[in-house]
Amino acid sequence: QVHLLQRGGGLVQAGGSLTLSCAGFGVIFEGNPMTWHRQAPGKQRELVAAINTDSNTNYADSVKGRFTISRDIAKNTLYLQMNSLKSEDTAVYYCTILLRGYDYWGQGTQVTVSL
Repeated sequence: QVHLLQRGGGLVQAGGSLTLSCAGFGVIFEGNPMTWHRQAPGKQRELVAAINTDSNTNYADSVKGRFTISRDIAKNTLYLQMNSLKSEDTAVYYCTILLRGYDYWGQGTQVTVSL
């Protein structure tokens, strides 16, 4: 059974940094596309960052140069390093993995950036 367990998040001041992690159980991360999404209050869920089967990465324009997606194959863990955080980054963040045509989601973790 596939399970993604997220850790990290919390409250940080604008300009600060946070790292989110997403550990996988019942699934191997290597070779599978993975993403971080977020959903702010009153807004649609949006794609923040993605890492594909070849470990190439893509980012939403709003986070380019500030966020970094990475994964540690040995630890079967996905990360999102977030720097220079802004109030508009406040949202619930979700990790996902695409496995045999199905997207599995983590439980979500709240990130709140205060001014």
